[in-house]
Amino acid sequence: MSKFGPEYVRAIAPYQAGKPIAEVAREFGLDEASIVKLASNENPFGVPASSQAAMTKAAADLGRYPDANGFELKAALSTRYDVPADWITLGNGSNDILEIAAHAFVQKGESVVFSQYSFAVYALATQGVGARAIVVPAVEYGHDLDAMAAAIEADTRLLYVANPNNPTGTFIGAAQVEAFLRQVPSNVIVVLDEAYNEYLAPEHQFESASWVRNYPNLVVSRTFSKAYGLAGLRVGFAIAQPPVTDLMNRIRQPFNVNSLAQAAAIAALDDKQFLEKGARNNAEGYRQMTAAFEELGLDYVPSFGNFVLVRVGDDDGAGARVNLALLRQGVIVRPVGSYGLPQWLRISIGLPHENAAFIAALKKALA
Repeated sequence: MSKFGPEYVRAIAPYQAGKPIAEVAREFGLDEASIVKLASNENPFGVPASSQAAMTKAAADLGRYPDANGFELKAALSTRYDVPADWITLGNGSNDILEIAAHAFVQKGESVVFSQYSFAVYALATQGVGARAIVVPAVEYGHDLDAMAAAIEADTRLLYVANPNNPTGTFIGAAQVEAFLRQVPSNVIVVLDEAYNEYLAPEHQFESASWVRNYPNLVVSRTFSKAYGLAGLRVGFAIAQPPVTDLMNRIRQPFNVNSLAQAAAIAALDDKQFLEKGARNNAEGYRQMTAAFEELGLDYVPSFGNFVLVRVGDDDGAGARVNLALLRQGVIVRPVGSYGLPQWLRISIGLPHENAAFIAALKKALA
């Protein structure tokens, strides 16, 4: 197969998702019902009832193609974020948005800037268009925005910033982010990836969508996969000025967000009670997990998302070793050796009993 496709595509290491429950059950001979999955930063409450009702209604028309323009979903997002509907691009999850941006704005041989320890898809999207990655060293496992601005070269066309960052959970405040945007040349697109924004405490929240009016090169990316509980439906969106969204929509595949997903997203967007319940559970679960890490003497990165990055050993085999021990006990977490963090594991915050099961399994694994 090596004779097919360009070299930069053959060099891509495919994205490795968290192990599914069914796969772990088969591999280790476990009962699926007993398995706890804390690997993929999913909402432990699942799909909100409001979205389930909306999907049931929408299912009656599944013989028709979905609205390719997503008129009703864009209208709802337009109202929520106070931007015109033509400033919105819909994606098959925010992952789609990240890749659309690379295809729309970067040519082969040009460069893309992102941080060390940032979301794996930034590197994959860069490789997928034959671009050159400029990876800026992290500071305390998070973005060094001044260094990222300084790393921009004449051929840089795109820059990714995750806030909060996955997989480390670090966060950058509003003043620092806006100061960074002022430093970036106007011909470089900045994708501000805010997949975990809804998990921020009120004192840390700010509405970056309003900045799009002042920065024509800014793309704000959001998702319904995390706090809204719609990971399996794949709904994301971007907010940017029309010259940017016009190009992104030329790349975007038609019908990339299906009918059920659009209906579910519209309902979830107004379900404040569901969001508040998820935020409370996340805050309580974070305290539950970090208290256990401190009891065990484990280092962790303070997180602003719905997950925690924890160091489970000193040698480069620690993450894989402890991960395997957890899998044997029916607990799925996320090893992050592919991010250059082989001593660490990323743990999604679940329901209290799921967190407790993980903590008990971790104690056994470390022993």
